[in-house]
Amino acid sequence: MQAKEKIKEPPIIPPKQHVYLDGPKSRGYELWFAWRVFWQFIKGFRKLHFMGPCITVFGSARFKEENEYYQNAMQFGKRIAEMGLTTMTGGGPGIMEAANRGAFENGGMSIGCNIQLPFEQHVNPYVQKSVTFEHFFVRKVLLVKYSYAFIIMPGGFGTMDEFFEILTLVQTKTVTDFPIVLFGKSYYRSLMETMEDMVARGAATKDDLSLILFTDDMDEAMNHIKSYVKDNYKVKPTRRFWWLFEKK
Repeated sequence: MQAKEKIKEPPIIPPKQHVYLDGPKSRGYELWFAWRVFWQFIKGFRKLHFMGPCITVFGSARFKEENEYYQNAMQFGKRIAEMGLTTMTGGGPGIMEAANRGAFENGGMSIGCNIQLPFEQHVNPYVQKSVTFEHFFVRKVLLVKYSYAFIIMPGGFGTMDEFFEILTLVQTKTVTDFPIVLFGKSYYRSLMETMEDMVARGAATKDDLSLILFTDDMDEAMNHIKSYVKDNYKVKPTRRFWWLFEKK
């Protein structure tokens, strides 16, 4: 009796992405990789150039409509639309869908910066403009570049990655001192305690923690953002150049 042939499972990471673990490649390959990254940035710049000013909402892709945080994110999308600003998310399901939906259903502009993943990620139906990237680092640059404030809803590892990258950029003054709202006191209490311990041990400062508004109050969050936008931003219309084939 012959043994059953073992079925080869598809890799979670597409084969071309394993290059990060394989060491140096040929100069031709590296040049081609750099060109592909460059083209992703150009695609994103062209797609999002006229979409701002934005407020970016981060959060889990796994929460369903009945989840309280999904409902909170919808309200944030609605409130952002009422401010006349664009709601930007990662373009996927869960919290991202909810924020886009809140903006979309209330007459606001709703856009998504999506990522190619082998699972879980698809473009939600509430984005009016969407751009999909191969690499997380390109996507994160675009999520920051066009945003004037950041709302961090409950989420997992990806949300934490985005939160700490933005916090580091603001803390090191690499970008402007944008408002960062960490929403969900019960969800993020342990995280805040960890950061307070960092301060106690000298790894961070109280000023660093002051960059974060930690709240459960949507009015407090939106007033914090409104105050900052009012005091710091003067948005100028951008001209479209026909020879660059720029469209609405």
